[in-house]
Amino acid sequence: MFSAKLESWIHRQWSHRGLVPCLLRPLSLIYNAVHAGRMRSAAPRRLPVPVVVVGNIYVGGTGKTPVTIALVNALRARGWHPGVVSRGFGRDEEREQGVRLVLKDSLAREVGDEPLLIARESGAPTAVGRDRHAAATMLLRVHPEVDVVVSDDGLQHAALARDVELAVIGARGLGNGWTLPAGPLRDPPERLDRVDAIVLNTTGDVTVASRTPRFAASSCFGACTHLSTGERTTIDELAHRLETSGGQALAAAGIASPGRFFAMVRAHDIDCRELELGDHYDFAENPFAGRTESLILITGKDAVKCMRIPEIKRDPRIWVVGLEVQLDPYLIDLVDAKLLGAYEKLNRRPAAHGDFEA
Repeated sequence: MFSAKLESWIHRQWSHRGLVPCLLRPLSLIYNAVHAGRMRSAAPRRLPVPVVVVGNIYVGGTGKTPVTIALVNALRARGWHPGVVSRGFGRDEEREQGVRLVLKDSLAREVGDEPLLIARESGAPTAVGRDRHAAATMLLRVHPEVDVVVSDDGLQHAALARDVELAVIGARGLGNGWTLPAGPLRDPPERLDRVDAIVLNTTGDVTVASRTPRFAASSCFGACTHLSTGERTTIDELAHRLETSGGQALAAAGIASPGRFFAMVRAHDIDCRELELGDHYDFAENPFAGRTESLILITGKDAVKCMRIPEIKRDPRIWVVGLEVQLDPYLIDLVDAKLLGAYEKLNRRPAAHGDFEA
């Protein structure tokens, strides 16, 4: 898995201001100028419903997708009817042009693995497209009940006007604090001062110098699903079975920060071998062929692709480990209030919340 090793090396370089980042620093200054100019020249287009952006400034995974799923579920519990838009990273954009609705039986290569996971886990209407406004417009046309659009990623997609911005920060924090390519940031750190809230999606301590309110997100494993049969059980039951049989486990992850997944598996007394596949791994080759472990644990993001590959789906060793994220209720209060404020400016409310008097 050369790509996974390369990703790990790059992130290690970005974790401090060493020789390689310092050599690349002049290119970051050019990046900053080009990026700032593009953001200034963008003409944001507004939708007829409020928009919440769940994004990050650290390139790669910070756990935005699980946070998006949790936010969608929390908003639904408050009476909203959320829909989701995403670029659909990982889809075959040469073949899949324009915008597309995500259905539960869609293929990851058509819509992207993360949007497909969101649609399946949250049940929310979901659309993908490089042009988020066009994707959301189609989503609202097909699903007129949607009264708030949640954009998975898109903090840098200035063409879509938004009412709430949430920045998710993962275990890597802000790295060395420099922008691409000398560092891992897509925006300078001060961009965090202009979002509505920071979501700390990590169990470790990260340093964030910003006056923006921050809220913690906590994660735990949910139900584990046997890829072949659909049987469901708990991670602790799988640990018990493994201990009883004396077998060996393999934890495999095609996500941006696999180390956290591996650590969570070990926290359930499973002494696992590790297999880093690289973010958005396409499973064009079966990484489990020839492996001798008796139990293989994979993520939901990988499962949406594995279940479409007969050779992998038939492997009786593979279990999909569900992930559940809990958001701070005060964060949901903040988002809920801002959404109601956005509707008040329109002199109306969504149907579930009654109507303002004209």
